[in-house]
Amino acid sequence: MKIYEGKLNAAGLKFGIVISRFNDFITRKLLEGALDALKRNSAAEEDIAVAWVPGAWEIPSAAARMANSGSYDAVICLGAVIKGATAHWQYISAQVTRGIAAVAAGASVPVSYGVITPDTLEQAIERAGTKAGNKGFDAAMAAIEMANLFKELA
Repeated sequence: MKIYEGKLNAAGLKFGIVISRFNDFITRKLLEGALDALKRNSAAEEDIAVAWVPGAWEIPSAAARMANSGSYDAVICLGAVIKGATAHWQYISAQVTRGIAAVAAGASVPVSYGVITPDTLEQAIERAGTKAGNKGFDAAMAAIEMANLFKELA
């Protein structure tokens, strides 16, 4: 029996990060977490590219560009869609999730999901580095593992 598992070593791997500028007081914390995870696992700063997009809606199209460019071993998607007074956040979060899933399914490199969809600002803060950890860190760790797994499966 052959078992494949990705390693948690980012040395020599190239990462693209797509991040939403909307709610940047939260998304910047997610980015800090992702960069921390990459650097702690030996990623070189010159092997990381960050693409800022206006809002979460634009994440899938930029992620598709990065994933299909042949320049990256993994793409990490970061954003924060926080519930507001209207149902708008539901439509955006659902479509962003579907869009990222579609990109991931069609890409030859892993696409990691680090978009948070909290009900409250407090929940957003918790998921961006306090009580609930940092979901950007988690997304980067998944990207590292999956990039290595994809190399093994090639």
